Order: sequence, then structure tokens, then C-alpha cells
Amino acid sequence: MSVIDRIANKERTAFSFELLPPLKGKGLESVFKTIDALREFDPQYINITTHRSELIYRENAQGLFERVSERHRPGTVAVAAAIQHKYGIPVVPHILCSGFTREETEYVLIDLQFLGITDLFLLRGDKAKHEKTYIPTGNVHATDLQQQVNDFNRGFFAAGIPMTDIGEKFSYGMACYPEKHEEAPNMESDLYWAKQKVDNGA
Repeated sequence: MSVIDRIANKERTAFSFELLPPLKGKGLESVFKTIDALREFDPQYINITTHRSELIYRENAQGLFERVSERHRPGTVAVAAAIQHKYGIPVVPHILCSGFTREETEYVLIDLQFLGITDLFLLRGDKAKHEKTYIPTGNVHATDLQQQVNDFNRGFFAAGIPMTDIGEKFSYGMACYPEKHEEAPNMESDLYWAKQKVDNGA
């Protein structure tokens, strides 16, 4: 049963939680400890955030500082799988436009489908401070990401190549902004894009 169906069939208030993957180099103990403390609230699902790489300056062997790309909180897919396996609670990993190419997004979708994780939350995410635009080979808007997931559900890879085995389809939620997105010129424009998301499957 999808998370959407679980919420629709719930006769009382349904709780969910959002967790961050542990920092790079840390284990899952803190994640499991948090879930153990919150299980009494009967969460209907658990969101797991996704974090893009950031540019940092690191000193090299010659004593010079070089700019490198590092992801501080990797492991969203693995954390989602570990939680669902250990607790049997549905998980909803976040999928971002920002910081990911369409090919990288496709690989994430394939991994999640193999793991039987088919509930997603699609987001644009924020540009890195040094970026003027999003990755040229990535999705620019959440609706672009939505289109990629819809194409995947219909049996097409990002390059337009048809799949031989479609597999279980994804269901997903997306963000909307009751007080208007900060980049929207007006409320009418914001509502238009919210409706586009709903009309296309959110």
C-alpha cells in the first residue's frame, strides 16, 4: 500500500517523521535510537532527506588549499532501506534536482525500485552558493524532475530509451507553498505551478 493510500484510509490524525542521514563517517545508531523513541506515535511513514555535495577548501600535501566537492550526508537510499527492513515502516526518500544530473537521478530510481521503495518526495532543492544555475545536465525545476519520474513510470529512461521491464511504479508527493514561494512573482503564478504538479500526478 502506498503512503498516499495509507493517509487516505486513516480515520485519525496520521503522524510522520523526517530524519537526516548521519554525517559522513557516522553510523546508523543515532537514527535507530531516534526511531525507537518515536515509535510509540505510530508513524505512518518516515521521510529521509537528501543532501547535495558542497564545495569546501581542504589543505593538500603541499600546504595549499584546493577546492573539492564533498557530500556531508550521503546514504539516503541505504538509510531508507535499513529503516524499512528493520522496522517495517514505509519510508519516503527525498529526490532533489539540485546537485544531481538526470543520469544520477535515474540510478537512484533504479536502486530504490530494486529495494521495493516506491514512495518519493520530489523537490527542487537550493542552488549551491557558488552556482549561477543548476547543473546543466540536471533537472532545473521540480516539475522537470516530476516529468523524469513519470517517464520512468511509463517505461522510459532519461535518454528516451524504452525499458524491457518497467517494474513497480513510483508514487510521490511534491512541495507547495501556502504563503507563496519566494521566487514566484505572485500568488496566481504559484497556484498555477501547484496545479501543474497535481495534474501531472502529485
